[in-house]
Amino acid sequence: MKPPRLAAGAALSLLMLNAVGEQYYQTKTPYQPQQAGASYEAPPQGYRAVYTQLLARHGSRGLSSMKTDLVLYNLWQLAGKEKGLTPLGAHLGDDLLQMMKANALLGYGVAGITKPGYGNETMQGVMEHKQLAERMYHRLPQLFRNAAAGAGAGAGTAAQPRQILLVTSGKDRAVDSGDYFAGSLVAQQPNLQALIVRPPSLAPRAETNHDSRPAGTDRFLLYFHKLSAKQDLVADEGDPLHATYRASQEYQAWARSDELRAREAAVLAQPQVAAAAKAVLERLFTPAFIEGLNQGRYSAANTGTYSYTSADKQFTNKLTGDGDTEIKSATDAAQAIYDLYAAAADMKAELKADFTRYMPAQQAAVFAATEDALAFYTKGPGISENGGINHRMAQTLLDDFFNEVDAVAKGDLSHAAKLRFAHAEIVIPMAAILGLPGMSEQLPRAVAYSYSNSNWRGDAVAPMAANIQWDVYTNEQGRTLVRMLYNEKETDFKRGCDQAKIAPASHYYDYAGLRACYLPN
Repeated sequence: MKPPRLAAGAALSLLMLNAVGEQYYQTKTPYQPQQAGASYEAPPQGYRAVYTQLLARHGSRGLSSMKTDLVLYNLWQLAGKEKGLTPLGAHLGDDLLQMMKANALLGYGVAGITKPGYGNETMQGVMEHKQLAERMYHRLPQLFRNAAAGAGAGAGTAAQPRQILLVTSGKDRAVDSGDYFAGSLVAQQPNLQALIVRPPSLAPRAETNHDSRPAGTDRFLLYFHKLSAKQDLVADEGDPLHATYRASQEYQAWARSDELRAREAAVLAQPQVAAAAKAVLERLFTPAFIEGLNQGRYSAANTGTYSYTSADKQFTNKLTGDGDTEIKSATDAAQAIYDLYAAAADMKAELKADFTRYMPAQQAAVFAATEDALAFYTKGPGISENGGINHRMAQTLLDDFFNEVDAVAKGDLSHAAKLRFAHAEIVIPMAAILGLPGMSEQLPRAVAYSYSNSNWRGDAVAPMAANIQWDVYTNEQGRTLVRMLYNEKETDFKRGCDQAKIAPASHYYDYAGLRACYLPN
């Protein structure tokens, strides 16, 4: 597929491209705004921005754990012992060691990163959220100036500064994304610092100890794909959170199911995947080694212990592979190379190694399509016969968006903004439950996902720092309008809500009509 259209003035240097100018990173795609702010539709005459809200994925990150890099390094070492490396393949080992070291020390010395190592945001990810905040501020400067002054906080009441709510999943990279975003807003307007509030988390009614739910984190809103019986149990069917908890358990059962494993195996067994794997590996390994890999004579796992120390000798990270990740076939090996190729695109400041030389564009395109197919079934819209199992758990988050605008529509302007920071596993179901074209259409069980029958693409739905924003406008008569941005591009709500548009070609929706469309009861 072609790279996403860049906004006017976007720096091409932010994307690591193949020599032919293509990139196939899917959900690892570095973030780029999809529309220049100068081209946004102007609000109707008489309307002013009074509120905005955001859901964002964390920014670009390194590898989540020492798995793919270590298992591939162990395979490379085995190939070296067996004299199974080509001249290009001989270079792979040093690049893998670079990747391992960069991830082991990731975030060390970076202000705002509390625990360096695997899973942290890269400098690219830090900048993605700082710049996203800058663009939000410059899109809505008067909203933020009025918020600090208390303007519009309520007729007949003394002006009180409004609140900017900041909520994350509680996971380090989401917490850090929120902090960098908020810090960037404050850098634009320092008196916003006093407005930032980290609200208490949603919690089961029966829960008496909320120590596992620090203020400003919320698993039911922003980590709903992994709600656990140990931490999040909602046994009371009358509890408003029971439906979210139940939906999470149903989704996790699907994620562990034999049917999904079979679906994934079928995706990886496609002839074009085998052909692409062969093309990738024969540039790095000898035919005899590849044959031995496919015949089961060679395999590797992510075992071994490595220790890395920072240049200033003040930080050391010792890591041991858990042995759970294995390479047992050519497809496994090529898939691992693709994963590192995609991860490297998010680590340009930390990694000098060029992994594009190991993954030619033609084969990268095949593995990108494979990655999209796997994500479509595990995180995306999925199988129509399964109903809403992949996105039902996002209902509480959708309700939260509407509850915020409900308050504004009723004249409660105590909140100026709500900023939420989470993960691809949250943004993707949110896009689906919103019914957004190209992001929500399911496929029948009998039809296998492909680019020819589905428009769902990981790089469009959930690149790094993917975001959904609702800007809210009101006029003197009290009418409320909403305009949505998806990855900063003006985006329509589901087609069934077109009647709520203020004009057929407009991106502004009458809020009363929009709410009735999504929440008819």
